[in-house]
Amino acid sequence: MKKNSINFIVTLVLAILLSQFLPWWSVMLASFISAVLIRLKKSAVFFVPFLAIAVFWIAYAFYLSSANDFILAKKIAVLLPLEGNPYLLMLLTGVLGGIAAGISAVFGKQVALVLKS
Repeated sequence: MKKNSINFIVTLVLAILLSQFLPWWSVMLASFISAVLIRLKKSAVFFVPFLAIAVFWIAYAFYLSSANDFILAKKIAVLLPLEGNPYLLMLLTGVLGGIAAGISAVFGKQVALVLKS
């Protein structure tokens, strides 16, 4: 449990720092690095970075959208089959970022196993 919390925090902090200087895929780099440094077991390898990045992206999307009263988010949600709901768009954003981070973390664990042997 302690490793899960540490990995969550490390992934979140790395993602926040790297996203200041790199494009959207920096969250994948953050989860890859945290998976190599802090080895998790079984499904936690995928789900801990998934949750960290999903929380980060949902919070960041809410922060950016609230600055303009969700006008752009509502318009984009109309284009997608979300019935104009900006909160579903934010949830979808978090899920997509989480999937990217989770897959990257699984790859990071596999790289760590190869380097170990």
